[in-house]
Amino acid sequence: MKNNKLETISNLFEGKEIRSAWDSEKEEYYFSVVDIVGALTNSERARKYWNDLKIKLNQEGSQLSEKIGQLKLKSKDGKFYNTDVLDTSGILRLIESIPSHKAEPFKLWLAQMGKERIDEVFDPELAVNRAVDYYRNRGYDDKWIKQRLTGVVDRRKLTDVWKENGITKDYEYGILTNEIYKEWSGMKASQYKEYKGIRKESLRDNMTDIEVALTDLGEIATRELVKEHKPYGLKENKEIAKRGGRIAKNTRNNLEQELGRTVITRKNALNYKYVDNYKTLKDRTKKKLKENNNMEE
Repeated sequence: MKNNKLETISNLFEGKEIRSAWDSEKEEYYFSVVDIVGALTNSERARKYWNDLKIKLNQEGSQLSEKIGQLKLKSKDGKFYNTDVLDTSGILRLIESIPSHKAEPFKLWLAQMGKERIDEVFDPELAVNRAVDYYRNRGYDDKWIKQRLTGVVDRRKLTDVWKENGITKDYEYGILTNEIYKEWSGMKASQYKEYKGIRKESLRDNMTDIEVALTDLGEIATRELVKEHKPYGLKENKEIAKRGGRIAKNTRNNLEQELGRTVITRKNALNYKYVDNYKTLKDRTKKKLKENNNMEE
């Protein structure tokens, strides 16, 4: 695991401390299983409870045991010890295995999520409406939302063209996307996200309209070049992806020359921020309200 950022997430599970590690390469959190078990069961011997549960899961042939990893996490004595961890999906499956009244809200939430996804299979418009509601609740206007959904369709057109030209694996799509990003922005997608101070959040959702336009231009140019030149396989498609990204880079250079400044910005749309490698949620909205109140006084 590369570039782990060890941290503690508080104010979850009624304020119980849940240790976690962020894997910036996989863009995934890994949580301490013992901490989750202790928070849900109130057991004074959470480690023994987890060991017994782990044995039971193994005996039942649960696939969850195959997902368990180990990381060195900081203990109360200040030292680092190997600790069983699970990613987000693993933790949700773990919660379903624990007979605790504290786990019931999570189980009900998971059941509701499952029902919503099944309903969306029969009526896909529900999924679109859910996305629109999500963006509206985050403060995006309808014009931005329409452009965002159009961008999703355009992105699908690109991946479809790649698929027709020999790209079939998820990691290959990621490699080609990074070639476009690196060419016009100088950063891979993961580096761009780190530059903007985001992690699992969508990069495009946290871009300015100029950054989105350059991203779209690089992908559209790549799509058209692929259709024209018919590259096949990862190596040939990488060269085309670079050319598509270069077209966006030329546009960026021309615009920056006219503006006299860079169009790459650290701005994001979050109402919280990650500080000193620890996930400290800073509610910027509350901060602004407090500042406004002070000004009025």
